[in-house]
Amino acid sequence: MAKNLVILESPSKAKTIRKILGSGYKIEACVGHVRDLPKSNFGIDLENDYEPRYITIRGKGDILAALRKQAKAAKKVYLATDPDREGEAISWHLMHALKLDEANTERITFNEITKTAVKKALKEARSIDMDLVDAQQARRVLDRMVGYRISPLLWKKVKKGTSAGRVQSVVLKLICDREEEIEQFIPEEYWSLELNLTCKKGKLTARYNSGDNDKIELKTEEQVNALVAKLKKATYTVQEIKQGTRRRKPPAPFTTSTLQQEASKLFGYATSRTMRIAQQLYEGVDIAGEGTVGLVSYIRTDSMRLSDEAYEDAVDHIKGHFGETYLPEERPQYKTKGRTQDAHEAIRPTSAVRKPDIIKKSLTGEQYKLYKLIWERFVGSQMTAAVYDTLAVKIVATSSGDDIVLRASGSVLKFDGYLAVYSKNEDSEKDVSIPPLTENEKLTAKEYLPAQHFTQPPPRFSEGTMVRTMEELGIGRPGTFAQTITTLMNRGYITKENRVLYPTDLGDIINEIMNEHFTNIVDADFTARMESDLDRVELGELEWKNIVRDFYPPFAEKITVAEEKIGDIEVKDQETDIPCEHCGRLMVIKFGRFGKFMACPGFPECRNAKPLHEEAGVPCPICDGGKVVIKKSKKGRKYFGCDKYPDCDFISWNLPTGEKCPECGEYLVEKGRKKRVIACSSCTYAIEAPEKADD
Repeated sequence: MAKNLVILESPSKAKTIRKILGSGYKIEACVGHVRDLPKSNFGIDLENDYEPRYITIRGKGDILAALRKQAKAAKKVYLATDPDREGEAISWHLMHALKLDEANTERITFNEITKTAVKKALKEARSIDMDLVDAQQARRVLDRMVGYRISPLLWKKVKKGTSAGRVQSVVLKLICDREEEIEQFIPEEYWSLELNLTCKKGKLTARYNSGDNDKIELKTEEQVNALVAKLKKATYTVQEIKQGTRRRKPPAPFTTSTLQQEASKLFGYATSRTMRIAQQLYEGVDIAGEGTVGLVSYIRTDSMRLSDEAYEDAVDHIKGHFGETYLPEERPQYKTKGRTQDAHEAIRPTSAVRKPDIIKKSLTGEQYKLYKLIWERFVGSQMTAAVYDTLAVKIVATSSGDDIVLRASGSVLKFDGYLAVYSKNEDSEKDVSIPPLTENEKLTAKEYLPAQHFTQPPPRFSEGTMVRTMEELGIGRPGTFAQTITTLMNRGYITKENRVLYPTDLGDIINEIMNEHFTNIVDADFTARMESDLDRVELGELEWKNIVRDFYPPFAEKITVAEEKIGDIEVKDQETDIPCEHCGRLMVIKFGRFGKFMACPGFPECRNAKPLHEEAGVPCPICDGGKVVIKKSKKGRKYFGCDKYPDCDFISWNLPTGEKCPECGEYLVEKGRKKRVIACSSCTYAIEAPEKADD
């Protein structure tokens, strides 16, 4: 008797579905995409209204042949690829590659791999949604146009193998711009002042705020010392006491980006690692006593919505384990910023009954940590807010007829609410108690605590904050965030050290070319508008080729102009006066993934190569006779060191100038790439750098 054939993407997912559907169904996996644009050529017919030319992906012939044979013998064929644009496109490609009969083929989608969801999907089978397919086609064609037209230019300018991407170029610009901003930043000194006071019933700490005292700023040590001297002569009086409550609302259930951000912050997971683990939880894990079970809902989503069934599941758990007081009066609603696909739910456990600690032994360590995070966030999101009792005290210090305002504040958790389940945030509040006070009560100052600070530059992006920025700017889609960052790392354009992202020299050069010749490609607003247009295609509001027709002609003109300009400044290998130890030819300077290196020009006959420690032209600032040379970290980041290492351990991320600071005597460095600044390596001294002779 003929069976129904269900075709999925993943073999792991197939194992879970096979258990759910039983012997009446044949479950097979196509293992991802089966057709794509060719790698060897452009693959878009410009003379035929930008029609894409798809071919079978190399290595998929045998898989397609086996699926074609099974499809012919099947009673009915169900295409069950992922419930998003990419999955819809894969199903459409399967229809064509397998030459399936539309009358005998249906599309099914499910947001979670559970018996209820899969059975429901079969009952609600439909035809392929061409709006979703067209949105994916538009993205693929646009990405191909950018990648296959700009890459040859980069080969001429930099080196073979370099390339550019539509979304990747924007992300690279953000990282390069942030690095430039950090390098040009000049810190400014400021001071804070706290006072330890005593009252009738205890102790409290008050702080000075210049906003309450316009006449007295704390920019220097002299100013803070003058204020302390004045406060030592003052009398302290409680002028005003305000009591209140504050509610801290629970965070929304996870989307793809917020899950990546939180896993990065709490566990230090790279975005790619988070998605790999989440995919395992979604496709199914062998749970003791249950077999293979899908533990979480679909993991590529920008929606915060929960189904009615999921909401009731959370409510039942909260009632049973915490009681009615932990349930809000109305169902929580979470609003997303801007337009979201909202094709499926937020990321959540498939069952709240499956508590993390119950199934811990069936999970790997990283699976347990991520599942626990998702489970707790889901349950916590449907609970009541945490409530704090707050107290704000205004204190007046009277000295020589002047009133100086100080403030003290405290908060104590009154009702934990969602914090009973989800208190992962590193900035979770600690109780700060203030003893009972009365208005006009006199206080005594016991200790003055001035502290020096310096303004800080904006922080470098971590993978988590980069994902958040991409989401806020509307560039890329949830499922592509992790891959975009990974691709930039693999190409050697950025590197990650101590969890933060830096541009490499190669990344700087690529970004410079893109900024000069393709301003719209690296413009975040332009890319965001294009993402919005792709959303409109998905909703059936815009024909996909209209986006391509508007984009390609002006883009092609820029390519023509750039070819002329970049062709005139082709970078050639710089010859050195150092002979090759193997063949005697003079070594040349080449540019690789991690910057410059020396190599024999006789390659491939002679493969001699070695690191290039280029002299920076200044003496070492901390030893006698040493010279500063340019080096590279293991991850490709440029730094400056002494050529006498390890006898001299000088190291700096910025180039020393060879001069001493006129204020503290430490060495000066040059910072900035576009706007150069001469700054002290130790204190806040900084001046604008004079223009170089060849500027």
